[in-house]
Amino acid sequence: MATTLPTLTPVEDTLFLTLCCRALDNRSPHPVLGDEIADEIVRTLDYDHERLNTNTNLVLNVALRAKKIDEVASRFTARHPDAVGLDLGAGFDTRAARIAVPPTVEWHDVDLPEVVAARELAVPERAKAHTIAADVRDQDWLDALPRDRPAVITADGLMGFLTEDELVSLLRRLVDHFPSGELVFNGYTRFTIWVARHSRGTKSVAGQVRFPGMDDPRRPERWDPRLHLVQEVLLSRQPEIARFPPVLRAYYWLSARSTSWSRKGTLVLHYRF
Repeated sequence: MATTLPTLTPVEDTLFLTLCCRALDNRSPHPVLGDEIADEIVRTLDYDHERLNTNTNLVLNVALRAKKIDEVASRFTARHPDAVGLDLGAGFDTRAARIAVPPTVEWHDVDLPEVVAARELAVPERAKAHTIAADVRDQDWLDALPRDRPAVITADGLMGFLTEDELVSLLRRLVDHFPSGELVFNGYTRFTIWVARHSRGTKSVAGQVRFPGMDDPRRPERWDPRLHLVQEVLLSRQPEIARFPPVLRAYYWLSARSTSWSRKGTLVLHYRF
């Protein structure tokens, strides 16, 4: 029997694009991420995922960026078993289960109250972590979290739905709250924002995109000098590209020769504070 979810607002509904992309990746012969739980969730929902008009390139990019974010979070929690983990704008993502965080890590999936309520219905019990029902733009949602533990903070897709001022404010509040940590999220250049607003594959979220785009990965260091760029992960240069279909594989291998051209695609930004 399918799980029927409450009606979500357009911005809340954007969670289904990344969820369905991760599920479709899992159904491919050679998955990049291999998110079996996402696939299970989609199969049990009363949701017509075909209306999203996803394409192979989008599915692979979403899966690969999630994998790169997972890798940062996994390395951090292995080094810091006392850490706090935050997945901002988590939707129905189950990153904590994918990377098998140590039981000593206090992991929280953060999203809007209506999304968290729907998440309780959709996410299997074995994949549930602590949740925080809050708008990350609010000033006080961090108050309940420890201030004396290192933090790894992830966000997959969220930043595109914030204005630049909202993003700057959020980053400063996170850095203010924790003594140290790492922050990793998928970046959006001005070109990728344009694509998100005009591509058929991202039509379902285009109206909710608010971020103008950021071409310089060191720009957050100017927003807050406590932030230091660790790595700009250009997906075109990742070994998983070898699993892409031949035409896409050739395109990304050619793109990898140019940093500026690689930035026209998906990238992941990793900072330390």
